[in-house]
Amino acid sequence: MRQVEAPASPPVLGPVPVPDGVFFRVWAPRAHKVAVRQVAAKGLTTELQPEKNNYFSGFVPGMAAGDLYTYLLDNTLERPDPASRCQPQGVHGPSLILPLSCHLWQDSAWQGLHLRDFIIYELHVGTFSPQGTFAGVEQRLPYLCELGITAVEIMPVAQFPGERNWGYDGVYPYAVQTSYGGTEALKSLVDACHRYGLAVILDVVYNHVGPEGNYLHDFGPYFTDRYHTPWGAAVNFDGPNSDGVRDYIIGNALFWVDEYHIDALRLDAVHTIFDFSAHHILDELGQAVHQLAAQSARKIYIIAESDLNDSRLVRPHQQGGYNLDAQWNDDFHHALHALLTGERAGYYQDFGEFEHLHTAFEDSFVYAGSYSRYRQRRHGNNAGDIDPWHFVVSAQNHDQVGNRQDGARLAGQLDLQQLKLIAGTVLLSPFLPLLFMGEEYGDIAPFQYFISHSDEALVQAVRIGRQKEFSSLEWQAAIPDPQSKNTFLASRIDIGLKEHNHHQLLYSFYCRLIALRKKHPCLATANRQNCLVSRAKGEPLLFLTRTDHNDHSVCIFNFGTMPLAIDLPWPGIWQLLLDSAANDEHQPIALHQQDGRPKEGIQYISNPLSVVVFLAGDQVLDITAQCPIIIGPHP
Repeated sequence: MRQVEAPASPPVLGPVPVPDGVFFRVWAPRAHKVAVRQVAAKGLTTELQPEKNNYFSGFVPGMAAGDLYTYLLDNTLERPDPASRCQPQGVHGPSLILPLSCHLWQDSAWQGLHLRDFIIYELHVGTFSPQGTFAGVEQRLPYLCELGITAVEIMPVAQFPGERNWGYDGVYPYAVQTSYGGTEALKSLVDACHRYGLAVILDVVYNHVGPEGNYLHDFGPYFTDRYHTPWGAAVNFDGPNSDGVRDYIIGNALFWVDEYHIDALRLDAVHTIFDFSAHHILDELGQAVHQLAAQSARKIYIIAESDLNDSRLVRPHQQGGYNLDAQWNDDFHHALHALLTGERAGYYQDFGEFEHLHTAFEDSFVYAGSYSRYRQRRHGNNAGDIDPWHFVVSAQNHDQVGNRQDGARLAGQLDLQQLKLIAGTVLLSPFLPLLFMGEEYGDIAPFQYFISHSDEALVQAVRIGRQKEFSSLEWQAAIPDPQSKNTFLASRIDIGLKEHNHHQLLYSFYCRLIALRKKHPCLATANRQNCLVSRAKGEPLLFLTRTDHNDHSVCIFNFGTMPLAIDLPWPGIWQLLLDSAANDEHQPIALHQQDGRPKEGIQYISNPLSVVVFLAGDQVLDITAQCPIIIGPHP
């Protein structure tokens, strides 16, 4: 069988400073002529020469880093560079030439972390710190290390209009948002993360481009009307002249990894990336990034967000998959959220039974070809044979919080015991856990949708669109004005809360859970064959047993309202590592089997809405051969 050839590196786009000038390249199939216009030189223009495949390139003498420029298309249209590295005057202004690099990287010894070791913390740069900048995030890295985080996921930072945005309205994929601090501040942040032993995941958007400042249409057929996304025109990955679009996107992925030393890319909403060509863009992009990882001896990953429940994203090529490294699993979130909150509106109508959470633990996807009432069709395919560490799970993330009408967090809906149970369910799961900023101490600030567009008609369209988005849901809260600066400011978290009252108790519990997960491999990610998920008959109790060499763990998740007596049927000495219902943070307690019962194991009372963790080491046991037994209700 012929080997699949590695993809060729796409052409380098944008300005490249060289001795005595700057070399430019742009893809512009809709133009017959392209010239570089120097802003500071009274509009002096230099025509670029056509290359094959609709590229234009050329050397412009006398230009240097720090110069502003635009492209002049057919002597009529003046536009910023689609591959601009910096937009100091915003999305409508000229592009700025940056030096090759002013940052002296200090991370030469950094090779990355194994994906299985990722404990992810998702944050929004503008609302994570009072400064709302990369420098503000950098100052809080010691806090994330104290918590035990190993990977920082940064929401999109490509240049967007104004100073306030989630980042999904970016229009210059190669330019770093100036209000966050720009290119050198981002490099400083990534470098600092690596010094602290933290991997960096960057959220990138390849399914659409924001509505304001998008001038790509003038250069080429970057978009298509054959498909549609909820946010605008779909990107043209498989139509006429799509090769240049694919090069543009793959080049961007390699740019973040190479230029900014990013460790993983989180691809936003890949279910709205449409490609019916023989070589899917996700596969080609993944191959290119993995090839760069091998060349640079670094661990670099591609993580997809998708609501398709399609295991092909992470299956290897031999199984017909795209060989991406991981994908988000919304089913886990929906099952956990609906079970504890009782919500059934929208997509939550497909969830709410304890069996759904059991299935999520056992098979990753709850819907793997079964009928979905919300979608009114069969949904998903089987992922039960794939190791859990290929799936990212969470109880909260920017989508699930921010896309509520009021941006409310779980801390405003659930009590401390329920929040502890949720924390344990996520962090003790065999999947890759993700926390959303502030979750770890129960921040009460909402995370609301905010923008700062300059076009009033566009602002009104966004307002109307948000209203329509929630029309089918039963939430009664008013929708905050996305254009208002107060909406943005209200979304900033307050880490100082972790020092007070129940916030302190919750934060301490998160720290303890993460420490246990990191200390004991049998409490972290697992292979399918070393992990057994089972439930108690007739009771909302979930048992998760795992082995790692001769270490064994049992996690008991009680989602019921009654205390239950549990019999662990395995002999030996078991340590009680954690009981979320206990009032103290005791040291591990050794529990022996009862006298006269050398083969039967131990008994324990599981309190309602609690998680309990047992550990046994240096024993040859097959705890995945059977599960704990409920003796009965505890009076």
